[in-house]
Amino acid sequence: MCMERNTTHKIVGSNAERTRLHNRQVVLGLVRTHQPVGRAEIARYSGLTTQTVSNIISALESQGYLVDVGRQVRGRGLPASQYAVNANGAVAMGIEVRPSAMFAALVNLSGETLYASRHALESNVPDIVIRMACAIMKEAKDSVPMAAGKMLGAGVVMPGPFGDVGLSGLGQSALQGWEGVDAAARLEAALNVPVILENDATAAAVTEHVSGVATDLGSYCYIYFGTGLGLGVVTDGKIMRGAFGNAGELGHVVVKPGGNLCACGNRGCLETYTSRLAVQQHMGKFGVTIDGVDDLENLFAAKNPHLETWIEQAVIPLSQTIGMIENLFDPQAVILGGAMPDAILDDMIERLILPEGSVSNRLGRTLPRVLRGASGRMTAALGGAALVIHDTITPRIVARS
Repeated sequence: MCMERNTTHKIVGSNAERTRLHNRQVVLGLVRTHQPVGRAEIARYSGLTTQTVSNIISALESQGYLVDVGRQVRGRGLPASQYAVNANGAVAMGIEVRPSAMFAALVNLSGETLYASRHALESNVPDIVIRMACAIMKEAKDSVPMAAGKMLGAGVVMPGPFGDVGLSGLGQSALQGWEGVDAAARLEAALNVPVILENDATAAAVTEHVSGVATDLGSYCYIYFGTGLGLGVVTDGKIMRGAFGNAGELGHVVVKPGGNLCACGNRGCLETYTSRLAVQQHMGKFGVTIDGVDDLENLFAAKNPHLETWIEQAVIPLSQTIGMIENLFDPQAVILGGAMPDAILDDMIERLILPEGSVSNRLGRTLPRVLRGASGRMTAALGGAALVIHDTITPRIVARS
């Protein structure tokens, strides 16, 4: 998919409005981390005055983001009020657009999924995708009535690349007709809420950090199985996006020079050997049609010999690629996940032949080099919602000591 994405980064100044927003995010983030917590503690953690904290808490309470959970006696003096995040004080929508389907999740401030759905797509051109996104938003609000007045925004997740680049028109693994389209602006106008646009692998990586196997990791890489393959990279807790939002186009890394012809024009791309698209094409040679994850799950459970052959072949270039990722990014672990059955991912991980010549192959290692993600096929949609909540709670300016 080659859509326009605004990647201009503006330096945030320190005018009064931005400072208020920053302080509000600081307080909300601290409450979420330390809840239940009192005003004096928040003041100590943040460096803000107790009066400033009190004003912010009053505002957040009135907006429904925080709730007073009672008083706690600590030493002398009056018992101090304790505050926690009001889980249903706000919600965020996550929508993942795949070439043949759209997945959606409505999530509250505590990360609980209030609504989830999958809808088939007859086509992935802009008009149809935007029409379906509006229908999904309406369905979510109808299913969760309280969400109507508490929607923070929508995180819309799509496969890259973004912009008019040399990987344009990537066949079945990409969306069609998005060239030159300002996707975020069109979706925002149609949905009537703020929209964050992100690639699928990055959104999936965020989900694993919020509620998956990467909750205790600061630097990790996530290989996302959509129709094709993408890579989400998190280093020191920061998402790597690249100059134009296209970091992580892993599927189009050449692993076999002169190998399979890829829709991007290269030969030997990883995506042609190790992806949902690759397994569909492989099974098609034997008259087996795969329409979704359930079909793959059933074939694996039945020990289909053609599927087993594909897995055996697919892990060879995948192993090489993981070794490359390790040496490039020095992650604590590489995570596999997305729209591939857990059982197949577990089997692939067991069969990996990871290169010994890797910075990740070190003595005293306590974590496996490769992990399977915990969030399943909804990972990217949940990541879209998580990005919206993260944007609400996490300060945009870095505090200096």
